[in-house]
Order: sequence, then C-alpha cells, then structure tokens
Amino acid sequence: METVKFTEMKHGDAEDYAMLDKHERDYAAGTADRLVDALRDLDESLSGYKVTRLGHSLQAATRAWRAGADDDWVACALLHDIGDIYAPYNHDEYAAAILRPFVREQCAWVVEKHADFQRLYYAHHLGGNKDAREKHRGSAYFDDCAAFCETWDQNSFDPDYDTLPLEFFRPLVRQVFARKAYDPSVTRRGERMALSDADRARERQA
Repeated sequence: METVKFTEMKHGDAEDYAMLDKHERDYAAGTADRLVDALRDLDESLSGYKVTRLGHSLQAATRAWRAGADDDWVACALLHDIGDIYAPYNHDEYAAAILRPFVREQCAWVVEKHADFQRLYYAHHLGGNKDAREKHRGSAYFDDCAAFCETWDQNSFDPDYDTLPLEFFRPLVRQVFARKAYDPSVTRRGERMALSDADRARERQA
C-alpha cells in the first residue's frame, strides 16, 4: 500500500498530502455503503421493543418514503437512530453529525433534537420531563421535529407493518452522500420543506 514519507505531519510535503487527499476522497466515496452496512448492527442493539432498532429505522424510513418525503427526509428517517450503537447517551447528536454535511439544515436539526421531542411519549412514566421539547419552541424547525416524531418515529414499532428492506434504501443513501459536503445549495440554511408530498406519494404507490 502506498504511504507517506513522514512519521510526523509537520514533515510532510506537497506530494505526501496530495496522495493522502486522493486516498481520503476515495474512502469518503464509500461512506454511504458503510452506513447502510452499519445499520445491520442495529439488529443487535437495544432490546425490549417488538421490533429491533433496525426494524424501527426501516419502518420510519418506509413511512417517510410512502408519504412522498424527499431524499433528505427519507435518509434522515433511516439513519436517525444509528447513534444507538456507539453513542447511547447522545445518539441524536451522533446521527446529526453524520448527516449534517449532506442534507438540509432543517433535517439535520430535526435529527439532532428528536430525542428531546420523543420524551413527550414516555418521560413522565419514568419521572422525567415529557416537555423537554419546549426549550426548542423558538426554532423555525420545531413543528417539523414534532411532526417527524409523531408520524414516523414514535409509531414505528409495529411488527406487522409492511416495511421495505434495507437494500431498497441503499441507492437513495448513496445519492445523498454523493453530494458535495456542506454545499450551501444542499444545506439550504433556513429553508423548510414539507415532510410529505401527496403527488410524490401517489407516484411511489403506482
């Protein structure tokens, strides 16, 4: 394998860093497939629900797809809990950090905050604050996160739901992660898009 000449970064030259840059770009191009493959590990994560975490993620993404959601929303629905494997105490922030360079600011914010919004459904049963979402009330994306949780997240634990398989979503994830990272035309700061699109939903059901 080709390697640099240096053992300390400060001793590298232009040739070294040009070679590294090529390797890094080639490696980054495989991010989508690594993420889709990593989702399989969710089958072995948090237990106790009627579906695995992978089943939950696929069900959320399937609901988003069938609602006519755009690629950003579907990718976020699929990957919103990927942090459960490696970051159980801040899984929302972990997932958002993965997605943020490649999706709208709106969608990354929703993924980053969804755990606070999900507390509405269970925290009071454990002596916690079910209204944790209220600290985000002033955000332009508050209603989007509330809708994301209500229509795709909290209800996606149904073992009888007709869920699409993981491989169905691989091409979509590849398209999202093939975008130029942090491109303003991708992150579209301050822009809001609806979670559902009736026309697109009908096309997908045809």
